[in-house]
Amino acid sequence: LGPAVPVGGADPTHLTLFDGHLVTANYSSGSVSSLPVRADGSLGGPARVLTHEGSGPQTDRQEGPHAHAVLPDPAGHRLLSVDLGTDSVRVCTLGADGTPALCDEVRLRPGSGPRHLAFHPRGDRAYVINELDPTVTVCRWDAGRGALTPRGETRLLPDAVVPTATFPSELVISPDGRFAWAANRGHDSLSVLALDATGDPVRLVTTVPCGGHWPRDLTLHPDGRHLYAANERSGDVTWFAVDPETGIPVRGGAIEAPAASCVVFA
Repeated sequence: LGPAVPVGGADPTHLTLFDGHLVTANYSSGSVSSLPVRADGSLGGPARVLTHEGSGPQTDRQEGPHAHAVLPDPAGHRLLSVDLGTDSVRVCTLGADGTPALCDEVRLRPGSGPRHLAFHPRGDRAYVINELDPTVTVCRWDAGRGALTPRGETRLLPDAVVPTATFPSELVISPDGRFAWAANRGHDSLSVLALDATGDPVRLVTTVPCGGHWPRDLTLHPDGRHLYAANERSGDVTWFAVDPETGIPVRGGAIEAPAASCVVFA
């Protein structure tokens, strides 16, 4: 393939493919960048960049924008970028030249620190996992209008647990839309969440140990029956079998993986 191409932003932390482009969320510069993907798989340039603006109330982490994730909506018509620093999700499109164009900015609760987002398999709900306060925000997604509407929040830890030094990292949803699971760094756990038929009410069922320390990523196998936690600080990947009736993961084993940060199925 071709040489590396600068993304035009600092510290890209997440990427996705959209409309023939590779799009990155750049954490430190608080921006989203787009690079065309050529027929041979190499990247063109220069990068087209949309810079976020704003800040949040937690001045040590939200002194400015921090784009943490970017992904397409299920219909593939729009991009959603999740910004921890501004407590918001931006809805974008790509212009004819690949430049990200802002369509809307949806404000979430100040100080929540949104990190990642996952869509319900039905496509009409989106779930935002928040890093600075261990919660998940459920939103209604109107694909026709490209409108994201917050509906409510659910804690990711039992009420008796003080959420000090707990930083959720990732959330995944079962293919049948009945369950969601979240990884919690610090608390070193996986939260089991039950979703009802509408997808709006989210209920915390329980938490289980993640099997290691500092689960930076959580991945669901395409068959929906196994979860994989990438435990960065303990240097391992732990896998779990999911009980199909309760959604509760049961630890199956682990492999060593120094500084594990992500699991991807091709």
